[in-house]
Amino acid sequence: MIPQSFIQDLLARVDIVSVVEPYVALKKAGANYFACCPFHSEKSASFSVSPTKQFYHCFGCGAHGTAISFLMEYQGLGYVDAIKELASRVGMTVPDDRGAGGAASAEPVVSPLLSVLSKAAQFYREQLKNNSRAIDYLKKRGLTGEIAVRFGIGYAPDGWQSLHSVFPDYTAQPTLIDAGLVIKHDEGRLYDRFRDRIMFPILNGRGQIIAFGGRILESGEPKYLNSPESPVFEKGRELYGLFQARQAIRRAGCVIVVEGYMDVVALAQYGIEHAVATLGTATTAAHIQTLFRHTDRVVFCFDGDAPGQKAAWRAMSGSLESLADNKQIAFLLLPTEHDPDSFVRSQGTAAFTAQVENAQPLAEFLISGLKLEASLASADGRARFAHESRTYIERVAAPLLRLQLLKAVSEVAGFTQTELEIAWKLKPALPLPRPEPAQKFAPLPRKRPSTVIGALLRLVAHHPVLATRIPITLLPTDTPEARALAALVDAIDIGELSGQIGLATVMEYFRGSPHQPVLAEQVRQSLDEEFEGHVTEQVFQDALNRLRWSHVDQEFQTMHRKASQQGLSAEEQSRYRDLIQQRAELSRRTPVSDS
Repeated sequence: MIPQSFIQDLLARVDIVSVVEPYVALKKAGANYFACCPFHSEKSASFSVSPTKQFYHCFGCGAHGTAISFLMEYQGLGYVDAIKELASRVGMTVPDDRGAGGAASAEPVVSPLLSVLSKAAQFYREQLKNNSRAIDYLKKRGLTGEIAVRFGIGYAPDGWQSLHSVFPDYTAQPTLIDAGLVIKHDEGRLYDRFRDRIMFPILNGRGQIIAFGGRILESGEPKYLNSPESPVFEKGRELYGLFQARQAIRRAGCVIVVEGYMDVVALAQYGIEHAVATLGTATTAAHIQTLFRHTDRVVFCFDGDAPGQKAAWRAMSGSLESLADNKQIAFLLLPTEHDPDSFVRSQGTAAFTAQVENAQPLAEFLISGLKLEASLASADGRARFAHESRTYIERVAAPLLRLQLLKAVSEVAGFTQTELEIAWKLKPALPLPRPEPAQKFAPLPRKRPSTVIGALLRLVAHHPVLATRIPITLLPTDTPEARALAALVDAIDIGELSGQIGLATVMEYFRGSPHQPVLAEQVRQSLDEEFEGHVTEQVFQDALNRLRWSHVDQEFQTMHRKASQQGLSAEEQSRYRDLIQQRAELSRRTPVSDS
């Protein structure tokens, strides 16, 4: 876990404009910068970046966040990787806060691994230039030199210790073994893992080489050989070609997932640059989550033979827990005589693209696959179909898709939806709201009338120093806004947040907490509010006085009811008079009505 103090220091040094500008053409307008939103298609510049707030916001689609959020959403980085990327830009080292008694930081292990992997990749690229046999193989596969350079393709020579020329201390460098480049025999002898293979470097989200995939030139087994897992490489989380495909994925509005490295490279050769590949493993939930950070549509493309069908089914099964109603997963099974590489070379780019556009949605793919395994002509067969369907439907995380699947299964099996829900002990689905007229992007909701708590939450989010002037005892906890404000004031009061931080740091502090969406909504409503210092002070004082008046009035009303019903003691009468006086004084300072 990365300490909050480090994140605060990092955001204080990072300029969000310099983070966004390399990817988006920003133009200054007043205090802020504007551009067309990189997260949805638009013609007008509704994407705003505020250097004072260190925050971005799109008034069209609602995307918003900090410099960390931008790297996560735009580059598809994980939270920790985004922080590491920002830290590297400003010369900071991400600490490990596992404590003095905990394990040592992973940084000393990771850096040497990345270094030797990078040197090995350079060696393999140089070897490819001088090996006519490897070059001829790539040419036969239809690859150009430009594509080879783009993907950093190389060649591992057919020698037992070819890497010795790059690493003179070959026999005394355990990092080579840790990186998966060298294997140690039981007898202690060392030799290169990759020999006489076309080498495909595997990059992480930061563009660093973390592993290799090697393909044999001739016939033989294994056809593909991958690096073993290491401190920098986890097969179930990485995807080949994702780093190179990021921009194309956004342009295409989808990502194509194929099985092999050559499929990715061959498709890119034909202008289909938004393809990636898993690394010899079945598709995992981590893969799906990573892909959904880049796009809303994922198309799995597999060979149409039996192994391809099994791979597609595994991919479908591994995706169920990660589904969302605003995302789509589809499946394309090619003719049995083709894989993506051969299909695009023989049929062309347009034909392949058409196949992708018409890929079968996950729900149809699931139902049709289950139907093939059941004899629907008999009652027993239909019951089995429904039984088998349950194991998949119950894993679907997207509520509306789950409902659609339930309806489809009930129709095929000859049951009503209610009968299946009772048999499966499922809660009946809630009635769906009447659909609104379709439009690409719904307009953002109008601002609601401001409440005292809402006004204070927005003010403190933008000016955290004001939190030190809000008595925590005045804050109610009966609404999400009130609880978020209390949490923010408390964090500053106990020193977890400094009063001198900005909006970006506040938002990152609450990332992943129940208060984050509440705070984000209040911030969204106030992004166009730009106050001078004296105006901010006046608005804050008015809101604070309204909060005090509400607190005093609540106590006054309670005591007033008691006075009229059973009378007050002498001490209570004294307090009652004080409350009347306080209400009158607060009423003179500011309007006390609350929306």
